Amino acid sequence: MSTPTPVQTKAAKLDVERLRQDFPILRQEIAGKPLAYLDNAASVQKPEAVIQAVERCYREYYANIHRGVHALSQRSTEAYEAARAKVADFLGAEQPAENVFVRGTTEAINLVAQSFVRPRLKPGDEILITGMEHHSNIVPWQLLRDETGAQLNVVPLQADGTVRLEDFEARLNERTRFVSVVHVSNALGTVNPVKEMIRLAHERGVPVLVDGAQAVPHMGVDVRDLDADFYCFSGHKLYGPTGIGVLYGRMEHLKGMRPYQGGGDMIRYVTFEKTDFAEVPQKFEAGTPNIVGTIGLGAAIDYLQQVGLDAIAAHEADLLDYATRQLSALEGVRIYGTAPEKAAVVSFTMDQAHPHDIGTILDMNGVAIRAGHHCAQPVMDFYGVAATARASFGLYNTHAEVDALVAALDKVRELFG
Repeated sequence: MSTPTPVQTKAAKLDVERLRQDFPILRQEIAGKPLAYLDNAASVQKPEAVIQAVERCYREYYANIHRGVHALSQRSTEAYEAARAKVADFLGAEQPAENVFVRGTTEAINLVAQSFVRPRLKPGDEILITGMEHHSNIVPWQLLRDETGAQLNVVPLQADGTVRLEDFEARLNERTRFVSVVHVSNALGTVNPVKEMIRLAHERGVPVLVDGAQAVPHMGVDVRDLDADFYCFSGHKLYGPTGIGVLYGRMEHLKGMRPYQGGGDMIRYVTFEKTDFAEVPQKFEAGTPNIVGTIGLGAAIDYLQQVGLDAIAAHEADLLDYATRQLSALEGVRIYGTAPEKAAVVSFTMDQAHPHDIGTILDMNGVAIRAGHHCAQPVMDFYGVAATARASFGLYNTHAEVDALVAALDKVRELFG
């Protein structure tokens, strides 16, 4: 198996054509045309370095972790815990143990909801979220609301796809017990001022969780600088495997939380009368974890840090600007989400063509986008649409792929115009 060529350093401008060679899936054609993969907000493709790390584990040293005394178990354990240390460095956490491995952002939010927030709620208490949240940051709080008698307080969305900081502050009150807010909207690309939101909440003694699923692939995140109580993300959006994610939590919070699930590897000692739980983070990692996925996540972090998040952010900002200008020039196209601070997402509709039809016709021209409500139906309701088409960009996308998107949209207009 060939080894990928080294990526450039953080200081270098992205050599996108060279980087594209690291992603074998991009070398194919769809419907006889070069694949233009513009569905990165749903999930990004994987570089050869991640694929090789996963394969190497299975081929050379796979075994269950923590409990084995033999060589393979020890090697797997070392690689698994090395990935936790990489996550800590990536997020700026104070220590690796503050990072709990979960299946993804959804499980992380549910873990916090059940283990941290639920014991603190009584009827009439409030959980504060925003009008742009993903379903994963709505439904867990609705479940708590129905079970405890607490209320869900929603900061309203503005027409440009932002929430105003003054509206957020106005919704904080003596009944607010927890805030859970998205860092970057998956449906609109809006970048929320989460550092200021956290500051305002902390002034009132209210802890905050940040859904960082759409943020960490596009920008540097420092949880200590943000002063976040909890921060979570999914590996598959960070060029890593599916089925793995991270919940960062302040150690004082994690120590005080009851386990979310019970079973093997989260215990110190078990009798039929009682169980003594393991220390953080093992206390929250019941059963055999996604060992290989975790190792793959560590490889993805290595890859991104070699490429450089600053260089990635600059490249994606250029793509977003170019795509926005090109789509805005098309007759009958409306873009949703025009916040001054945006990540690499453009959601849009076209006159007379349903987003699902747009997605189908684009696929026939080799362009992969997302069409639907993007697990953000309240956002769609706010704009009075059932769905949007969404093009979202990653480090390997190019201006030529944006041009392919625009050319395919011209064919949609010809068919439906």
